[in-house]
Amino acid sequence: MSAYHDHSDLSHLAELKEAAPREFQAWARLDGIVGYEDGEIPRKYRELIALAVAHATQCVYCLDVHAKGAIEAGASRAEVAEAALIAAALRSGGAGAHAALTMKLYNRHSQKSERSEGKQQSA
Repeated sequence: MSAYHDHSDLSHLAELKEAAPREFQAWARLDGIVGYEDGEIPRKYRELIALAVAHATQCVYCLDVHAKGAIEAGASRAEVAEAALIAAALRSGGAGAHAALTMKLYNRHSQKSERSEGKQQSA
């Protein structure tokens, strides 16, 4: 095995279908909404959204499937690049938001710690 993942890994979906057919069918129906041609969001944009989400969730198989889908739906190289970078920006934005939350939690815990230390010193 030269890589952790390979496009041929998707062939193992048949095993999932066999092991849990009802659940697999439900998932397959949900997964299929990306390719709708008759929704309010045109297919090209559905594929670009899916591609951006694949970047954010780090699903290498989804990247493969939706990069191909985006091309087939008429997305340009620049549109694919922008979708990927928008996802990267949002993912880093999430990290920034969590960094702010970390400071809030640090402050909360350090105040509790200071109050606890104050009680111990006065005892």
